[in-house]
Amino acid sequence: MKRFLSFICALLGLGVAPVVQAAPLDYDQMILLDAESLAETGIKEAYERVLPALKMYVAQPAPLEELIDHDAPAYAIRAFGTSHEIYSPETSQEQSWANATFVLFHLVNRQLADQSPKFYAINSGNDLGGMFLTDAQYQAARASLKQKSDWPYMPTQDAPLYGKPH
Repeated sequence: MKRFLSFICALLGLGVAPVVQAAPLDYDQMILLDAESLAETGIKEAYERVLPALKMYVAQPAPLEELIDHDAPAYAIRAFGTSHEIYSPETSQEQSWANATFVLFHLVNRQLADQSPKFYAINSGNDLGGMFLTDAQYQAARASLKQKSDWPYMPTQDAPLYGKPH
């Protein structure tokens, strides 16, 4: 490939072949999640999609239980002996999406406590995805992606950005 680029550059009189940089993130490794789907009783299903990759780093991933009350309506996740509210009658749509995103990433990363990689969020809302990245991969992505909104991040429950870089 380098020879081909050099040849083309020579034909065009450019002299030096352009530097071809590798993509900072391998988007083929991204697990598609969609915050809306997570908030609408989809966390367990998403967690099951994350499990094959998580099992590469954790021998016994933690069980996760969904608590769904269709009458209230209410949705929560129980893991590690703690319940995490996703939505209730008092929860806004924005907050339920944020809660669902935070809880899923928090529960996965809790299991990766003192090891690498970590599970980072990519994008948000309906475009939300997750990717396991080492610290070096995370730093390389931040260094090479010009727009902070494209950077991987750890979701929080802090409005209005919920952990997204700004």
